Amino acid sequence: MDVPAPSLSLFPYRLFFQASEALEFPDAGASNLIRGALGTVLRRGASDNTGTTPLAYSWLFAPVRTGGASGFADPPRPFVLRAATLDGQRIERGEFFHFDLHLFEHREEALPQLVLAFSQLARVGLGPRRARVELRSVELLDETRQPSLTAFANGRIAANSPRPLVLSLSGRIASASRIHVAFATPTELKGDGVLASAPEFGILFARLRDRIAALCNLYGSGPLQIDFRGMGARAAQVRLVDSELEWHARERRSSRTGQTHPLGGFTGTAAYEGDLAEFLPWLSAGYWTGVGRQTVWGKGVINLVQDRQP
Repeated sequence: MDVPAPSLSLFPYRLFFQASEALEFPDAGASNLIRGALGTVLRRGASDNTGTTPLAYSWLFAPVRTGGASGFADPPRPFVLRAATLDGQRIERGEFFHFDLHLFEHREEALPQLVLAFSQLARVGLGPRRARVELRSVELLDETRQPSLTAFANGRIAANSPRPLVLSLSGRIASASRIHVAFATPTELKGDGVLASAPEFGILFARLRDRIAALCNLYGSGPLQIDFRGMGARAAQVRLVDSELEWHARERRSSRTGQTHPLGGFTGTAAYEGDLAEFLPWLSAGYWTGVGRQTVWGKGVINLVQDRQP
């Protein structure tokens, strides 16, 4: 029996809004603000006849673990936000803005529930001042991160259901011996249960592999048929040869519980050398999934830069 080639599928959406009132995004906090607003609307759900359901809140914000890779006692949420470009920005009345939401949940009702929830921001508002914003359209992105299909516009969801973006995890090129990985947003990686002081490749790949495997198992096509142990051993042979990293100390405060949670991590670049070819598809997929802790807030965004081979 042939083993299916491993792949990751998701729905990467870009949501476009128009501000009905002036809106200010906090420094390094746009994703947290947006996530909080989405959670609030979904949590209220059917109680105020918004059209969203309490079930939508549970499968987006409190999923139940039914399997997946080890190390995820608390299941990964089925979405991540990409809103760092809004950090510290002021949006004037009438201006447009957008952010991305990468959705790993494949239920047909996922898009309608998200559209209903974000449409409620025209009524309940966004941020501490409850600035009202109107959802104008939702675009599905392609692998180049550009809009390829309109999923929602003019108050209507497209009649044809969008197809997920499918990313192969098994493509291999002739050789790859040196790469750079850019950590675009604060990233925290754990190795042996403690925060890693440097992004050694073995740790980086292990966390990325386990995250992607858990997303596939929980929300996608099921468990990945890969050699976890063998890939981990080969990744440990790749060397971290250079890095330029900066640590950021950040935190968020939950408006619901009042608790403060750290959101820090390092940004910058790291250079790796070794037999890297089999890992490139995974690192490319890491942009869409994020890696490390608290990815749902947009932490752990990585970009692969493959150095030219001599």
